[in-house]
Amino acid sequence: MKYVSTRGAAPVLGFADVVLAGLANDGGLYVPETWPTLGAVTSGSYAELAASVFVPYVGADIDNDTMLRLCNTAYSTFRHPDVVPIVPLEAGHHLMELFHGPTLAFKDVALQLLGQLFDHILTQRNEKVTIVGATSGDTGSAAIDGVKNCANVNIIILYPHGRVSDVQRKQMTTVDSPNVRTVAIDGTFDDCQDLVKAMFNDAPFREKHNLSAVNSINWARVMAQVVYYFEATRKMSGPIDVTVPTGNFGNVLSGWIAKQMGAPIRHLIVASNENDILTRFFDSQSMAITGVHPTLSPSMDIQVSSNFERLLFEMNDRDGAVTAEQLTRFRDKGLSVEPDQYEKWIAPTFRASRATDHDTLVTIRSVYEDFHMLIDPHTAVGVKVAREFAEEGIPMLTMATAHPAKFPDAVERATGVRPGLPEHLSHLFDLPEFTVQLPNDLATVEAFVAAQAK
Repeated sequence: MKYVSTRGAAPVLGFADVVLAGLANDGGLYVPETWPTLGAVTSGSYAELAASVFVPYVGADIDNDTMLRLCNTAYSTFRHPDVVPIVPLEAGHHLMELFHGPTLAFKDVALQLLGQLFDHILTQRNEKVTIVGATSGDTGSAAIDGVKNCANVNIIILYPHGRVSDVQRKQMTTVDSPNVRTVAIDGTFDDCQDLVKAMFNDAPFREKHNLSAVNSINWARVMAQVVYYFEATRKMSGPIDVTVPTGNFGNVLSGWIAKQMGAPIRHLIVASNENDILTRFFDSQSMAITGVHPTLSPSMDIQVSSNFERLLFEMNDRDGAVTAEQLTRFRDKGLSVEPDQYEKWIAPTFRASRATDHDTLVTIRSVYEDFHMLIDPHTAVGVKVAREFAEEGIPMLTMATAHPAKFPDAVERATGVRPGLPEHLSHLFDLPEFTVQLPNDLATVEAFVAAQAK
């Protein structure tokens, strides 16, 4: 399997090189040259399922036995034997709990594996990398946990100052490891993401410091998330609808890829909070940036959904030049697709709606009162939207993307109950923090990264 850039002007790479590169050197995102198909996998552990999904994507770069070993190691860190268990909610509606990893969020599913991939590839090559990532809350802690023990990796995570929950921040900033640095940026998540992309697009800087990425711009992140859609469809009978709380589009894109590979998924339902650029696109076929509004579901407070570029590339019949041109003018003029593109690529598969903060609180409260279950605000956005699209006879699955204890203030406000952290994180708020605050300025941030990379 080889990989091409969505903007059409970067070298074609193999899997291991794509993992280390993260972003293509033309500013695009790597995707496989073709989408493989996967036959039904009805037995075996989650790790065994993952290894079988990955086989066509890794090719000869990692042999099957090694891939299975890496998967077993990655998913041994989860606190539930099923890794991503499915639990019933109301009739015909289930939740897939993606938060049983070390940092209590769905990002662990991909980033525990990505840490293993980095360690394996870099050890084989006797190389070191500096990972630079942006987070709206969960990617940072999951990435840090995934690579904090990797001898060949330095990691620097940018997060928006004052715009992540206290638990999210403490999970990042209390890691006392010489290869880990966290930076609070005076701005939004989109500002953090723009800084990371700018560093990767600064070719001399990128090459000098051997930068690599853990955001969902890294193909391996998206690839790893494909697995739990196959897990869902092998556990639930018949074609299913899946609702995904979505900000950066990576999680729902993984569902779309699973569908291309043969998973019996009917509709993928995009659930947005008040930062609803994706829902507005699905409603109007036009994508335009508005301001980022802080909400109770901060991991979705995003206006520039990076992974949408991968779907846009498909909609453009894999024409990288067209995709690059559209994205160049996106910030100033927005982005529209043709009616025939929408009818072919969007209408058959995607649905979308939004939830306000009021909706979120009402949903958290109703789930608690009716089912004695606490859910976090991002999952609540998904549940609210899933209920809008539920159809009798079609199983509905909502992705539960974070543990309620990551957002205790919102949960307590809705229910009067403050969720406690699991035992392995019970002393989190007693730990000292190690972080710096920097302005939203590329030169300043590059200087900090350069100093750490040494």
